[in-house]
Amino acid sequence: MKLLFDLGNSRCKWALLDPVFQPGGAFDYGADFLRALDTALGHLSPPAQAIAVSVTGSHRLGQLSQWLQSRWAIPLVQINATKQQCGVENSYQEVGRLGADRWAALIAARRRITGAVCVADCGTAVTIDALDATGLYRGGVILPGLVLQRQALTQGTQQIAPSSGQPDCCLARTTADGVATGTLYGLVGAIDRILDEQSATLGIEPVVLITGGDAPAVRVLLRHVSTHAPDLVLEGVARIAEQTP
Repeated sequence: MKLLFDLGNSRCKWALLDPVFQPGGAFDYGADFLRALDTALGHLSPPAQAIAVSVTGSHRLGQLSQWLQSRWAIPLVQINATKQQCGVENSYQEVGRLGADRWAALIAARRRITGAVCVADCGTAVTIDALDATGLYRGGVILPGLVLQRQALTQGTQQIAPSSGQPDCCLARTTADGVATGTLYGLVGAIDRILDEQSATLGIEPVVLITGGDAPAVRVLLRHVSTHAPDLVLEGVARIAEQTP
């Protein structure tokens, strides 16, 4: 059994490879990450290996490594983007600078789809990446997600206070609803436009896979047809783990 991790900006997500992919769960880091690991994973049988992608700070990665050593005496294998892996070729100008989570998601997308595909990951940050039909990564974009957009409004203005509004109508009649709706519809419009541009560059309408915590809210409003793949990053980690001795 292999234990798989996706250390995001806001949450720790995990799954198992035993011998097929088994979705696990997700939890907030909280004030005590080690205790959160005990609560979420302490019931598991000892894995043979632990493999992770991470976009969080080195401190949390170190804590996870420490926890694995103390509980099961196994090291943590960290995944980073490479020039070529699992049928995907990386065209990033600095290969290793492509986010490991984006790289894993692209590898999972290639396993699912043999043709052109775009991956929209709607988390703390939003990334939209494109693979052509040959498996060549053509590039992508990064923009702030809903939480960051809403935080920017409350921190950068005098009259908008932090609050939870409802994104029900573009004729909102409260400030909170206006922020909630404006940021959601603005993000959806941006994703649709970016997918239009990527499709034009690829010269074909790609399959769209959408993942990340805000994917359900975004997906129902998108003009582009998309498939929800909530564990896409971890699926990519599993694909890489299958080839890791």
